Amino acid sequence: MMQISGLLERLPDRTGLDRIWSVLPEARLVGGSVRDLLANVAVHDLDLATPEPPDDVQRHLKEVGIRVIPTGLAHGTVTALLDNVPYEITTLRRDEETDGRHAIVAWTQDWAEDAARRDFTINAMSLDRHDGLHDYFGGREDLRDHRVRFVGDASRRIAEDALRALRFFRFNARYGHGVPDREACQAVSEQLGLIGTLSAERVASELLRILSGPRLNKTIEAMVSVGLLQVLLPEPDQNFLNRLLACEAPVSSLLRLFALCHRNSLELAGRLKLSNADGMKIEAWASAQPVLHPELSDDDLRRLRVLQDMERLVERSWLLQAQLVGKPDSAWDRFRSRLRVMPRPEFPLSGKDAIVQGVRPGPGMGEWLKTGRDWWMAQGCLPDRSACLAYLATQK
Repeated sequence: MMQISGLLERLPDRTGLDRIWSVLPEARLVGGSVRDLLANVAVHDLDLATPEPPDDVQRHLKEVGIRVIPTGLAHGTVTALLDNVPYEITTLRRDEETDGRHAIVAWTQDWAEDAARRDFTINAMSLDRHDGLHDYFGGREDLRDHRVRFVGDASRRIAEDALRALRFFRFNARYGHGVPDREACQAVSEQLGLIGTLSAERVASELLRILSGPRLNKTIEAMVSVGLLQVLLPEPDQNFLNRLLACEAPVSSLLRLFALCHRNSLELAGRLKLSNADGMKIEAWASAQPVLHPELSDDDLRRLRVLQDMERLVERSWLLQAQLVGKPDSAWDRFRSRLRVMPRPEFPLSGKDAIVQGVRPGPGMGEWLKTGRDWWMAQGCLPDRSACLAYLATQK
């Protein structure tokens, strides 16, 4: 244990944490919160571990009026809610049995044993209420040296949970530097067969986090070099992704995923069990219609706004820029600026207008409205209601 004065003072508000410590004085901050405090970056979640069994943890918290939610009792986790801020508190554990996806755990009072079951050294540290840092596997030095390593045997850690193969590359992108750890890469390569045991939802969640992260070019290269990306995705096209990144498109993990798999994009929703909304976005990006070009007229832009949602049009423009230019381009920037300020036109006629004109409900009404809308679109979506009615009067 080493004392690091002032570490807890980096938290913007530790009122809730101090209240938990008044009830569970042996509890420690663990995992990402400790890592990020040491890295002096924003801490988002305050997770704690304690040697006390979960039933005792719940009882102690409830006795002082703290609301407790039994969020994961099978794994020893409860959530304390203070001022609507959640604090996950987990009893120290050791793995009794693992199958690459799930683990059967037993409680322990040995902090080192609990730390040994964690994934990376930088995530295996704990911090007590007196700013005492407990580091069993050299995580602080690894964090300082921008090195991401598995705790203990890398191959065994992946065998315990195959998702760690993906997590390694996500964490290496954020906290690592230079060539990824050789032992970790070798272990990932050897354990590729376990990837198929993972649910599509878990894979998709981790992959999308990688795609929104830093140093993506290098990360994808490393994943390709060990064969991981090829197992996850059909025919990945790293070059197209690099062209999209070179265009300096806004960060969108789904758009980057599409660029990476544009050859088989329509397989993505089913393969990764994406939401219906994400699947619809991918279908829109894959479509060649309506046609986009940076020099389209204002009439064309109005037609585009009628035919497709503006955000889909903007996203498609980035993909086309990547395909056709592959770098920043002022013409495409102007196109997007014009598109964003273009109001979406509304066709001025409805079924009520058709009835007034003597058109009965049914197929004839649909044809009447379609004829008017087609003419309105051809005129750049500019004619008003009177002009549309006047045109339709000539079509009888």
